[in-house]
Amino acid sequence: MVPPSNPNSLPLSLPPVQYARLFSETPLSNPESLARLGEKCNRLRTEVGKVVVGQSEVIEQLLISFLARGHALLTGVPGLAKTLMVSTLSRALKLSFKRIQFTPDLMPSDITGTEILQEDPTTRQRAFRFIHGPIFTNLLLADEINRTPPKTQAALLEAMQEKKVTVAGVDHVLPKPFFVLATQNPIEQEGTYPLPEAQLDRFLLMIKVGYPTDADESQIMRQGTPDLAKVMPVMDESDLFELQELVQGIAVSETVLDFARRIARLSRPGTAEAAPFAQRLIQWGAGPRASMSLLSGARARAALHGRAHATPGDVEAIAPAVLRHRILPSYAALGEGLDAEALVGKLIAAAREKVPASLIS
Repeated sequence: MVPPSNPNSLPLSLPPVQYARLFSETPLSNPESLARLGEKCNRLRTEVGKVVVGQSEVIEQLLISFLARGHALLTGVPGLAKTLMVSTLSRALKLSFKRIQFTPDLMPSDITGTEILQEDPTTRQRAFRFIHGPIFTNLLLADEINRTPPKTQAALLEAMQEKKVTVAGVDHVLPKPFFVLATQNPIEQEGTYPLPEAQLDRFLLMIKVGYPTDADESQIMRQGTPDLAKVMPVMDESDLFELQELVQGIAVSETVLDFARRIARLSRPGTAEAAPFAQRLIQWGAGPRASMSLLSGARARAALHGRAHATPGDVEAIAPAVLRHRILPSYAALGEGLDAEALVGKLIAAAREKVPASLIS
């Protein structure tokens, strides 16, 4: 179905039958493929669960990142299995995996690679040869990314956006698929370098990793040292590509598109559409990349939950992870004890005022 030219022409109070008449650039033609996606993702969760105890919401958000072809930033105190989750997922997905421990003395060439002068043993002629850095992999774990200076952090910018690395004027294409999963410690700021907003914006999601429940912690203590050898591959690159294409076929209605767009536009102080509180509490709002991320994340979440169409509820569920690193609270907000997370909640509440509660599901 071709969307109407005016996104505001559809009423927000569409009955369920009308609401199901959705549009997508590549409509999902075979609903049975959703069941296949669910089965594969459940098998993936089972394999990860052999090593990682609990953290089901974090694992779901990581799956959303993979299905939506986006990068993710994991933030949490040390010892919450952030690194273990990433390495376990790479094994279960059968992807090539590299880990970089970010330190203050790390150089950009340590990530991207460098050219070295080599001499041909036969002709004795010298020529430059490019040596690939660890970024040439399917899944890159940037561990404690905020421990290295901005110059080195910026080495990831081109790779994350363009899926290539330019060295000495020559483009080197990265393997497909390519994901960056970065971790950072939110409590220890001594000797750290906060990520620039331009780089934060490249991450589809910022995933908060919290403490385990009492039952999960008890199981962790009984389990002891995790054994990655127990994790069996359940997907390969071709499977992942197939699921990513399927997610692109998840339909999005004008209601959902309008809800996602409204959340982003309400966050922008100094504009006519900004929420009244945004002028005072938000220093910088979310850009267009956030709007697109809300939709791609909602599509992936809908697919994981077995639906061929996204709902405003999917947008609302994924909004905190999409926006918490894209909204900069003002000094007034910080003075009132409001962080980005609290402001996202206020934005969602403001956007919901024009969407019937029956559609937020």
